Amino acid sequence: MNIGEAARQSGISAKMIRYYEETGLIPPADRRASGYRDYADANVHELRFIRRARDLGFSVAEISELLGLWRDRTRRSGDVKAMARSHIDRLRSKIDDMQAMVDTLQTLSDACAGDDRPDCPIIQRLGDTA
Repeated sequence: MNIGEAARQSGISAKMIRYYEETGLIPPADRRASGYRDYADANVHELRFIRRARDLGFSVAEISELLGLWRDRTRRSGDVKAMARSHIDRLRSKIDDMQAMVDTLQTLSDACAGDDRPDCPIIQRLGDTA
C-alpha cells in the first residue's frame, strides 16, 4: 500500500511516517519500481504501535526502546514494566507541576477584580522579579 493508505490505516500522518523512517525509528519501506514507498500490513501494525505509545506520552527515544523490546521475543516483561513504571512516575510529576500552576492561576484569578481598573494581581505576579 502507498504511504497515504498506511497513514490512514495507522493514524499517523505521511509526514511523520517519513520522519520516523529518516530518524531510523522504523526501517525504510520497500520501494516499488516507480520509486514510491510500499507498505505491508506489518508496517502498519508497527506504526499503530508507535501511535499508541505516542498517545501515552512516550518520547521518540522511549518508543525506540519499546519497539526493540516488542521485536525481541526473548525480552523480559520486567524490563517493559520498569519502563512503564518510570513513565508513570514522570507523568505523575508533570500532573503535580500542572496542578500547582492551576492552583496559582486560580488564586491570582480569584484575587483579580476583573473590572475597568488597571490593578491586576495576575500581571503583578508575572512581573515579580523573585
